[in-house]
Amino acid sequence: MNPILSLLTDVTVDGFALWIVLLICVGVFLGSFMDAIAGGGGIITVPTYLIAFSRLPAYYALGTNKLSSGIGTVFSTARFIKNGLVDWKLFTPAVALALMGSVAGTWLQHHTPDVVLKYLLLAVLPVVAFVTLRNRSWPDQPGEMDFHVRAAIVWIASFIIGGYDGYYGPGTGTFLMLVFIRLGKMDTRHAAGGVKVINLASNLGSLFTALAGGYVYIGVGLISAAAAIAGHYLGAGLAIKNGSRIVRPTVIVVLLLLAVKVGSELLFPEFWN
Repeated sequence: MNPILSLLTDVTVDGFALWIVLLICVGVFLGSFMDAIAGGGGIITVPTYLIAFSRLPAYYALGTNKLSSGIGTVFSTARFIKNGLVDWKLFTPAVALALMGSVAGTWLQHHTPDVVLKYLLLAVLPVVAFVTLRNRSWPDQPGEMDFHVRAAIVWIASFIIGGYDGYYGPGTGTFLMLVFIRLGKMDTRHAAGGVKVINLASNLGSLFTALAGGYVYIGVGLISAAAAIAGHYLGAGLAIKNGSRIVRPTVIVVLLLLAVKVGSELLFPEFWN
């Protein structure tokens, strides 16, 4: 047998063939790159893990995804913080509220059929896409707004969308970006910095919960975390350097992918369960 083929099939990580782990890394890199720019990376990474872990309960795919994405998010968040793009006075309370919302969303998830939210999303997504496409320029400078009004918008959105993250999840960062920019009149770079801080807190909270439940393949997660770090680092660099020129088209792609994902879950539920 060809030595390279033998390496890919015979070497295993946590019981998974090396070629499967490498394919996971490709999906994780692409998702992390997108996530660092405009959020929504889970639209790519979660299906990647679900396919790779198809014979296991979904808890393991979701838990291992949180390990790689959580580690990767640390690096993109650090780049935004290093460049002074996180307003701590505005976003420290937002992080706490997002965590509270996530807990509430998880509780609600256990008491409501998720198909209800999916149909709601299919109705909301065209509206969000219209607003995004209608405004051709995304601001590189913040708009005039009283701090207390902006804080109220950011904090309320962080709680509500944090609840969505706990209930369902995909596209959370993108929705936060849209609210911070359109309603909170923030500039694109500072909005992205705030989103990364909130996402990091949410990811780490979910990761610790998954680790406590034993739903994480640590070896696979750590290897794919290297791909996540690369994707987040490069994506954050592009977002910081190019601002609205790279973020806006990425948001549009995220919305389209999210619509496809939600639609496929409704039409082909057996694939996702």
